[in-house]
Amino acid sequence: MNASTTAYRAARTTGRLDALVAGVREAVGRGLPPDLTAYLVGERLAPHLSAADLLTDEQCEGDPARYRQHLLHAEHDGSFSVVGLVWLPGQHTPVHDHVSWCVTGVHEGVEHERRYRLVPATSGAAARLVATEDLTNQPGTVCGFAPPGDIHRVWNGGTGRAISLHVYGADISRLGSSVRREYELPVDR
Repeated sequence: MNASTTAYRAARTTGRLDALVAGVREAVGRGLPPDLTAYLVGERLAPHLSAADLLTDEQCEGDPARYRQHLLHAEHDGSFSVVGLVWLPGQHTPVHDHVSWCVTGVHEGVEHERRYRLVPATSGAAARLVATEDLTNQPGTVCGFAPPGDIHRVWNGGTGRAISLHVYGADISRLGSSVRREYELPVDR
């Protein structure tokens, strides 16, 4: 993802964000498989969504050019990162997949998501994507996934700001993004 602004310096934090990070640290520290880890992280994330004291005003700032990524926490051992994404109306990601498991939760506004399945190239046809599911994620909605099979596109189709929290099983301060690959293939509906 080519988010226009990524905060890599130590993020200001709130007591609630500190509590969320501690819960994620405990879940990740169990060393379970990615799907179970994502499930546990989702349980830790859900109670904090929509809480007025979760993010600072600065962490809720968008960018008129494209969605904005705020790095909220990167664990010292690289095992996970917490990122806040701020979407102004009409902003979207390209179709992409991820480098690691991911759990997302909508904090404010509504996010739309379209999921895809990759159909590999064959001797008679080029590779393509098939849209498999459209979701409308309201505040408090939590979902998780792990590669492979995590191809999607996310956008703010509403008239107001949308904010989501993303917990990745990777060090986003080092990688700069959770995106493994962007897809520019034909799409079958």
